[in-house]
Amino acid sequence: MAAILVEVIRRDLLLAVRKPAEAVTGAMFFIVVASLFPLASNPDPAVLRNLAPGVLWVSALLACLLSLPRMFAADYADGTLEQMVIAPQPLIVLVLGKMAAHWLVFAPPLLVLAPLLGIQYGLQGRPLCVLEAALLLGTPTLSLVGAVGAALTLGSRGGGVLLSVLVLPLYIPVMIFGAGAVAASQAGLEAQAYFSLLGACFLLSLAVAPWAAAVALRIALE
Repeated sequence: MAAILVEVIRRDLLLAVRKPAEAVTGAMFFIVVASLFPLASNPDPAVLRNLAPGVLWVSALLACLLSLPRMFAADYADGTLEQMVIAPQPLIVLVLGKMAAHWLVFAPPLLVLAPLLGIQYGLQGRPLCVLEAALLLGTPTLSLVGAVGAALTLGSRGGGVLLSVLVLPLYIPVMIFGAGAVAASQAGLEAQAYFSLLGACFLLSLAVAPWAAAVALRIALE
């Protein structure tokens, strides 16, 4: 099973390398959204520091949402997805590989850019480290949950809008806990409780999302 998982991840990463514009689009969207807020709000450094956790997490959430429709679309269009469904390997393993590949494409650029954008908002020291750790722990949940929405809306008209309606409410807890960890650090409080909640969200998503996405894909192909 591990070999199959690695092969799916390798395949999707190779496809992403051949189309780097898709990964760059998410990173650029993250930069643009996070950079526009200081221009439209109070330039007071204290105000910007208070805005930073929420703004950066919303930007990351929207960047992930932008990339979700492409998770299964290409395989659905060329018939590869049908072959995955009827393959002897468990579909859950194949879906989990695609979820992991999606995270490996969309998250690393955000993790690299987040400290730079955090500095723009006046974050430094421990809050900046907490932001990076929270994104590292929280973004896998975005990929896992988002994959379920992408599978449910696969092939539907207006799928992007429907995907947003389905996924955004499920993203809210991750956003609250991630931003809360940074805000707690800024206030001089411990962020351990928020990290525990982010970890719980990840483990719950890891247990449920691959199975739910596999069922949704089977339904979409019937």
